Amino acid sequence: MTILEKIKEHKIKEIIEKKELYPVKLLERSVYFNTECVSLKKYIKDPERSGIIAEFKRKSPSKGFINKYADVESISIGYMQAGASALSIITDEYFFGAKKSDIEIARKFNYCPILRKDFIIDDYQVIEAKSKGADTILLIAKMLKPTEIKGLAKLAKNLGMEILLEIHEKEELDDICIEDVDIVGVNNRSLNTFDVDIQKSIELSSFMPENIIKIAESGIESAENIKLLKENGFDGFLIGEYFMKHSDPAEKCKELVKQISKLSTEYKI
Repeated sequence: MTILEKIKEHKIKEIIEKKELYPVKLLERSVYFNTECVSLKKYIKDPERSGIIAEFKRKSPSKGFINKYADVESISIGYMQAGASALSIITDEYFFGAKKSDIEIARKFNYCPILRKDFIIDDYQVIEAKSKGADTILLIAKMLKPTEIKGLAKLAKNLGMEILLEIHEKEELDDICIEDVDIVGVNNRSLNTFDVDIQKSIELSSFMPENIIKIAESGIESAENIKLLKENGFDGFLIGEYFMKHSDPAEKCKELVKQISKLSTEYKI
């Protein structure tokens, strides 16, 4: 059984338990449920912004704890003050060490697009994301059938949210309808080996529709990486571990934003 299969098996059990503890009707009473979402597409395409989606995560299945005692309030605020375009909040508790309140705290203290990063396989999780203040949900093509992507995306759009579809292989693009999603992200991390290579984004860029917003995920550690990705048509850059492994993630984000700004001036990218 692969790590992705283990995660999916655990997620199914987790959803069953959550449905009993927090029924949909209860989620729909949340203060955020009827709040208008902030557009990730708009913020990513804004030429005055960095394009960085700064991620908050404490651990990963492959490396264990990265920043065990990280505080979501101070780091999320710091990311946005540093010049990030948006936030990505990982909400998986078992494999990624998230706390139940992480995304709600980030929402409370930040007016910006918030991506709920999780392994979404059920309508319940889409409703839950909206109730917690998420603006965009992540759907992983490798975990879902095309019909499942279509169904989950339709529900999210009906709730006012946007969809970031994560792909790993060209074939995953062939199997889905781009009209169902708002943004396509290439994860440079193999979900089988956990090896990371940003060339994965560059390889797949030519197969992606020109009119779709393109996001590169994982393995981005320099302004030069971002320059290369921009030259290959990418609009946004999801960065987590590079920031979170430092004692002050927001300061590391600030440094990178400054470097991007400098390169953008020099090369007019």
